[in-house]
Amino acid sequence: QVQLVESGGGLVQPGGSLRLSCAASGFVFSWNAMHWYRQVSENRRELVAAITSSGNTNYADSVKGRFTIARDNAKNTVYLHMNSMKPEDTAVYYCNTAPYGVHYWGKGTLVTVSS
Repeated sequence: QVQLVESGGGLVQPGGSLRLSCAASGFVFSWNAMHWYRQVSENRRELVAAITSSGNTNYADSVKGRFTIARDNAKNTVYLHMNSMKPEDTAVYYCNTAPYGVHYWGKGTLVTVSS
């Protein structure tokens, strides 16, 4: 079955950096787009970054120039490099993919930006 396992969250000071990882299994990773979302309210998740199977990327305006999404198809892993972090980046971050037209989510990893 499809599994997504996030890691790398934690506490970071404003202006700092963090790298999130998402280890994927149960589907052909290299064939599928991968996404990072974050929970911005009780009922809404915001798309932070996306990377297609061919490596094209897209970002939310709020993170452009600060965050970078990357994938390693040999390791079935997608990363989110976060730089110049702000308190408003504080959230639970989720990895997402939709092979076979069905959306799958990891359990999330908490990122806290605070001094």
